[in-house]
Amino acid sequence: MKHFNSRIILIEEEEQIREFYSLIIRSLNKVYLVATYKSYEDAFPHLLKDRPQIVLMDLNLHGEIHGIEGIKYIKSKIPSAEVVIIAEHDDSELVFESLRAGASGYITKSLNYIELISALEELLRGGAPMSSKIARMVISNFHSNPNSPLSEREKDVLKLIAEGKSYTQIADTLFISKETSKTHIKNIYSKLEVRSKSEALELAREKKYI
Repeated sequence: MKHFNSRIILIEEEEQIREFYSLIIRSLNKVYLVATYKSYEDAFPHLLKDRPQIVLMDLNLHGEIHGIEGIKYIKSKIPSAEVVIIAEHDDSELVFESLRAGASGYITKSLNYIELISALEELLRGGAPMSSKIARMVISNFHSNPNSPLSEREKDVLKLIAEGKSYTQIADTLFISKETSKTHIKNIYSKLEVRSKSEALELAREKKYI
């Protein structure tokens, strides 16, 4: 009986790419393609039944669920799942944010057959497929001030504020209530001894808290 090491689901709305990736995945002995979906909305109700160990997902699908939210949802349901982003380009700030949200790496839609197999094999070996540019961004993120008075969740909130997110958007992104997001912001103001979002961001960047 054939033994499969890793269960994979693929979430990609472009039919041609979905079929191309499916063909490659099915050609590999170490993985098993459980299912393919066109959207997060189609995939997420089946997540616990599919029990994927690897999720290949397009970062920019049309629908109500944003890519970053999708990553966090998957990791909340199956923390051990390796989420690999399918991105249009390899130098996007959004790719970096995806890695911060819990993604294990990413591949671009321009990859050829050999490159895609290489990326999957690297992931199976415990690696994280990504470009050197994104890797440098990840390393830079670890150089933030270790003496920050902010908790990790408060840093997440502040980074979302920097992106121009509203209380509601912050709550939706972090899967918390709107009131909780307001509480986090109040705590940030108190800890940094500031009175506005702009002051909080200026100080946090100056001190390298984010």
